[in-house]
Amino acid sequence: MAEKEQQEYHPATANGYHRSDEEVAGVPSDELRRQKRKKCILYIIIFAIFQIAVITIFSVTVMKVKNPKFRVRSVTFGTFDLQTANSSFNLMMNVEVGVKNTNFGPYKFDNSTIYFYYQDTEVGSASIPKSKANFKSTKKLTVSMDLTSTNVASNSGLGTQLGSGILPLTSRSRLTGKVELMLIMKKKKSVDMDCTMNINTTTRELQDLQCK
Repeated sequence: MAEKEQQEYHPATANGYHRSDEEVAGVPSDELRRQKRKKCILYIIIFAIFQIAVITIFSVTVMKVKNPKFRVRSVTFGTFDLQTANSSFNLMMNVEVGVKNTNFGPYKFDNSTIYFYYQDTEVGSASIPKSKANFKSTKKLTVSMDLTSTNVASNSGLGTQLGSGILPLTSRSRLTGKVELMLIMKKKKSVDMDCTMNINTTTRELQDLQCK
C-alpha cells in the first residue's frame, strides 16, 4: 500500500530541477527580473525629476536674493519756525524710516546718513545706526534732525512757496549690507532712498510722499 502511494505522488520536477512558482505560473524568471529592473529604473527617474523640481523651486524662491526697500514712512515736528517775509525756515523734525526686507534671511546693514534737500540744496541730515531687518519684515528707525534754510539761495523762490503753505523736500540715502541665507550664504546688497514730499506749513503735516 505504501509503495502505491509513493508511485502516485510526483513532485514538479524536470531533469532533477525544481521549477519556481513563477515558472509554474507560466512567467519565466528572467522576464520577471527584467520587469522589476524597469520598475526600479522608472522609480529612480521619477524621484530624480521630483528632486530637480524641488531644487528649482527652492532656488527661485527661497534662495533668490531681492533688494530691500528703504523709505521715509512718516515725520513729526518739534520746533516749527517759518519766516515767509525773510524766506527762511528752521524745523526740528523726527523722521521714521523703514527698511523692508522681503528675503528669507535677515538683512544686516551698516551705518549710514540720510540727507534732506530743498531743490538741490542740503538743508539737514541725520545718522542712521547700523541694524538688522529680519526676514520677511520691516525694520523701523526714528532719527531726529534740524532743517534750516541757511544755505538756500535768496533767489530760489522759497518765500513764494512758504507763502503758498507748501515746503517741498527731497530725501536721499544709501544703505549697504548683506542678506544672510540658511546661515551659510551671504549676499551683498545696497539700496538707495529717493523720496519726494511736501510739508504742509498750515497743518504741520507731511503729504504727497512718494519714494522710488
